[in-house]
Amino acid sequence: MKLSTRSEYACLALVELSERYGEGLVRIGDIVKKYKIPKKYLEHILLMLRKAGYVMSRRGVGGGCQLARSPDRISVAEIVRLMDGPIAPVKSASKYFYKKSPIEKSPVMLKLMKEVRDLVSEKMEKMTFGSLVGKQ
Repeated sequence: MKLSTRSEYACLALVELSERYGEGLVRIGDIVKKYKIPKKYLEHILLMLRKAGYVMSRRGVGGGCQLARSPDRISVAEIVRLMDGPIAPVKSASKYFYKKSPIEKSPVMLKLMKEVRDLVSEKMEKMTFGSLVGKQ
Protein backbone atom coordinates (compact mmCIF):
# COMPACT_ATOMS: atom_id res chain seq x y z
CA MET A 1 0.00 0.00 0.00
CA LYS A 2 1.22 3.46 -0.87
CA LEU A 3 -0.45 6.69 0.19
CA SER A 4 -1.02 9.40 -2.38
CA THR A 5 0.14 12.93 -1.72
CA ARG A 6 -3.52 13.82 -1.26
CA SER A 7 -3.82 11.32 1.61
CA GLU A 8 -0.58 12.52 3.15
CA TYR A 9 -1.68 16.16 3.05
CA ALA A 10 -5.15 15.29 4.36
CA CYS A 11 -3.59 13.46 7.30
CA LEU A 12 -1.22 16.37 8.00
CA ALA A 13 -4.14 18.81 7.95
CA LEU A 14 -6.13 16.58 10.31
CA VAL A 15 -3.18 16.27 12.66
CA GLU A 16 -3.00 20.08 12.83
CA LEU A 17 -6.76 20.42 13.32
CA SER A 18 -6.66 17.68 15.97
CA GLU A 19 -3.84 19.39 17.86
CA ARG A 20 -5.87 22.60 17.87
CA TYR A 21 -9.25 20.96 18.48
CA GLY A 22 -11.45 23.06 20.74
CA GLU A 23 -9.46 26.25 20.10
CA GLY A 24 -11.74 27.58 17.36
CA LEU A 25 -11.11 28.07 13.67
CA VAL A 26 -7.68 27.39 12.21
CA ARG A 27 -6.58 29.51 9.28
CA ILE A 28 -5.79 27.53 6.14
CA GLY A 29 -2.70 29.70 5.70
CA ASP A 30 -1.34 28.40 9.00
CA ILE A 31 -1.55 24.81 7.77
CA VAL A 32 -0.07 25.79 4.39
CA LYS A 33 2.92 27.45 6.07
CA LYS A 34 3.55 24.74 8.65
CA TYR A 35 3.49 21.81 6.22
CA LYS A 36 4.38 23.60 2.98
CA ILE A 37 1.25 22.37 1.21
CA PRO A 38 0.17 24.19 -1.97
CA LYS A 39 -2.79 26.35 -0.91
CA LYS A 40 -5.14 25.41 -3.78
CA TYR A 41 -4.39 21.73 -3.23
CA LEU A 42 -5.13 22.01 0.49
CA GLU A 43 -8.35 23.90 -0.23
CA HIS A 44 -9.44 21.06 -2.52
CA ILE A 45 -8.60 18.47 0.16
CA LEU A 46 -10.43 20.43 2.85
CA LEU A 47 -13.46 20.69 0.58
CA MET A 48 -13.49 16.89 0.25
CA LEU A 49 -13.16 16.56 4.03
CA ARG A 50 -15.97 19.07 4.55
CA LYS A 51 -18.31 17.28 2.13
CA ALA A 52 -17.60 14.01 3.94
CA GLY A 53 -18.44 15.60 7.31
CA TYR A 54 -14.98 15.67 8.89
CA VAL A 55 -14.34 19.43 8.71
CA MET A 56 -16.40 22.60 9.11
CA SER A 57 -15.28 25.86 7.57
CA ARG A 58 -16.14 29.54 7.40
CA ARG A 59 -15.00 31.95 4.72
CA GLY A 60 -13.87 35.52 4.98
CA VAL A 61 -12.13 37.59 7.62
CA GLY A 62 -11.77 35.51 10.76
CA GLY A 63 -12.59 32.41 8.78
CA GLY A 64 -10.86 29.08 8.76
CA CYS A 65 -11.67 25.48 9.48
CA GLN A 66 -12.01 23.09 12.36
CA LEU A 67 -12.94 19.49 12.94
CA ALA A 68 -16.64 18.72 12.72
CA ARG A 69 -16.28 16.03 15.36
CA SER A 70 -13.86 14.95 18.04
CA PRO A 71 -10.46 13.75 16.74
CA ASP A 72 -10.86 10.54 18.74
CA ARG A 73 -13.80 9.68 16.47
CA ILE A 74 -11.84 9.96 13.21
CA SER A 75 -9.66 7.02 12.24
CA VAL A 76 -6.69 7.23 9.90
CA ALA A 77 -8.29 4.44 7.84
CA GLU A 78 -11.41 6.56 7.18
CA ILE A 79 -9.34 9.39 5.77
CA VAL A 80 -7.08 7.19 3.67
CA ARG A 81 -10.10 5.44 2.18
CA LEU A 82 -11.79 8.76 1.47
CA MET A 83 -8.72 10.10 -0.32
CA ASP A 84 -7.27 6.96 -1.95
CA GLY A 85 -9.86 4.21 -1.87
CA PRO A 86 -8.80 0.71 -0.80
CA ILE A 87 -6.17 0.03 1.83
CA ALA A 88 -5.56 -3.44 0.39
CA PRO A 89 -2.28 -4.02 -1.50
CA VAL A 90 -4.19 -5.39 -4.52
CA LYS A 91 -7.75 -4.70 -5.68
CA SER A 92 -8.94 -8.27 -5.35
CA ALA A 93 -7.98 -8.32 -1.65
CA SER A 94 -10.08 -5.26 -0.83
CA LYS A 95 -13.16 -5.62 1.38
CA TYR A 96 -14.84 -2.42 0.21
CA PHE A 97 -13.40 -1.77 -3.27
CA TYR A 98 -13.06 -5.27 -4.75
CA LYS A 99 -12.05 -5.57 -8.38
CA LYS A 100 -10.65 -8.56 -10.21
CA SER A 101 -6.83 -8.69 -10.36
CA PRO A 102 -4.15 -11.15 -11.55
CA ILE A 103 -3.19 -12.20 -8.01
CA GLU A 104 -6.48 -14.15 -7.78
CA LYS A 105 -4.92 -16.80 -10.00
CA SER A 106 -2.96 -17.95 -6.96
CA PRO A 107 -5.06 -18.71 -3.87
CA VAL A 108 -1.98 -18.65 -1.63
CA MET A 109 -0.92 -15.20 -2.88
CA LEU A 110 -4.45 -13.85 -2.55
CA LYS A 111 -4.58 -15.19 1.02
CA LEU A 112 -1.29 -13.42 1.80
CA MET A 113 -2.55 -10.13 0.35
CA LYS A 114 -5.70 -10.38 2.46
CA GLU A 115 -3.60 -10.98 5.56
CA VAL A 116 -1.49 -7.91 4.75
CA ARG A 117 -4.69 -5.91 4.20
CA ASP A 118 -6.06 -7.05 7.55
CA LEU A 119 -2.89 -6.11 9.45
CA VAL A 120 -2.61 -2.64 7.92
CA SER A 121 -6.33 -1.99 8.05
CA GLU A 122 -6.61 -3.07 11.69
CA LYS A 123 -3.80 -0.72 12.74
CA MET A 124 -5.22 2.21 10.77
CA GLU A 125 -8.77 1.58 12.03
CA LYS A 126 -7.63 1.62 15.66
CA MET A 127 -5.45 4.71 15.21
CA THR A 128 -7.47 7.89 15.60
CA PHE A 129 -6.24 11.43 15.12
CA GLY A 130 -7.00 11.99 18.80
CA SER A 131 -4.65 9.20 19.82
CA LEU A 132 -1.98 10.47 17.41
CA VAL A 133 -1.91 13.88 19.08
CA GLY A 134 -2.63 12.71 22.62
CA LYS A 135 -6.19 14.06 22.84
CA GLN A 136 -7.96 10.82 23.53
